[in-house]
Amino acid sequence: MNFKPFKHKGIMEIVENFTPNWFTLNMGTGIAFLTLFNIRADLFAGELLFGEILWFVDTLFFTLFSFLFIARMILYPHTTKLMLNHPIQSMFIGAIPMALVPVLEGFAFFGQNFFGSQAIGMALILWWIDVFLAIGSGWLIPYIMFTSQKEHKLENMTALWLMPIVAAEVTATAGGLLAPYFSGATAEGIIIISYVLWALSVPLALSILVILFLRLVTHKLPNKALATTSWLTLGPLGTGALGVMLLGGAAKATYTSVFLSHIAGFLSSFGFIVGLLLWGYGLWWYVMAWIITLRFFKQGLPFNMGWWGFTFPVGVFTAATFQLWRITDYTAFEILGLLFSLQLLVFWILVYVKTLQGMWSGYLFSAPCLSPETGLPKPQEECEKFNKK
Repeated sequence: MNFKPFKHKGIMEIVENFTPNWFTLNMGTGIAFLTLFNIRADLFAGELLFGEILWFVDTLFFTLFSFLFIARMILYPHTTKLMLNHPIQSMFIGAIPMALVPVLEGFAFFGQNFFGSQAIGMALILWWIDVFLAIGSGWLIPYIMFTSQKEHKLENMTALWLMPIVAAEVTATAGGLLAPYFSGATAEGIIIISYVLWALSVPLALSILVILFLRLVTHKLPNKALATTSWLTLGPLGTGALGVMLLGGAAKATYTSVFLSHIAGFLSSFGFIVGLLLWGYGLWWYVMAWIITLRFFKQGLPFNMGWWGFTFPVGVFTAATFQLWRITDYTAFEILGLLFSLQLLVFWILVYVKTLQGMWSGYLFSAPCLSPETGLPKPQEECEKFNKK
């Protein structure tokens, strides 16, 4: 592919055009290295080392994106209101806390090799920050949808509505992973708060899926530019299943209060049953997402940052599949987990390369088809011209 920059972007222009959908790059890259850690099999030489490198890269990108996002709000405050009132861009506010989760989990999994025992403490601090970001996303964006955003109609609805809602259960999943590193009141607090976060997200996400099914039946498939949103349905189901199983296991494996210890066995069994049911529901959406995507590929699927939807939802569904394998020891779950991991790897490489090309060209920093609220219009034809290259 021969790609040349449409024009070189200055740093201030990049800042003004920066949108929160860039944090989906962190989500996709993060779930990629977490999957490498989760497999724990010698698929290739240097597998864990590659995972550590991806964690460093992901952390650097998250730091850079956070700086750009904060700089945009400070230097161009008028764009913040425009972004929040935009029916698509505002949904990606939920990507910020979800992007932080792989970073903080990386501190727990890989960080001890570099920072010693302090890495666990750093992970806990980041988790608390993530709790507030996830709760804020889950309440703020729906409230703005209820009051300020004027373009919502059933025919315009997509699975992007899930983005700000799912952030809380992603944070809950991180709590289930972190809790076993602690004991006593700290572990108990993480577990209880994580269950609350799970409840703030999963039931509401399930109701959105019901509305989404109705929308697809009555108004058919969305525009091809939003085709990848069909994969977002796996997010709340995969994360919901993984979270409730991890929290049940954490309650059983962690020394906590007498009361929580008495119900730890029930929480573990409850986690498996609910996790299995959510996973089965997710399997239906997984097959449907493939069917829809293949239909769109025949029509020509334009690249945009929404392509990162190919990665994170598949990754969390893969993690839930491996967790079911560890609990049941059923080979079918192991095989499916490996197949999903291969799909994730292929998707991640494809989207990562295309994103770097889009960054180099400057296209992803100004395309009106992605972020029209930036105030720097460009013809839609130029976006389509880039996608044909």
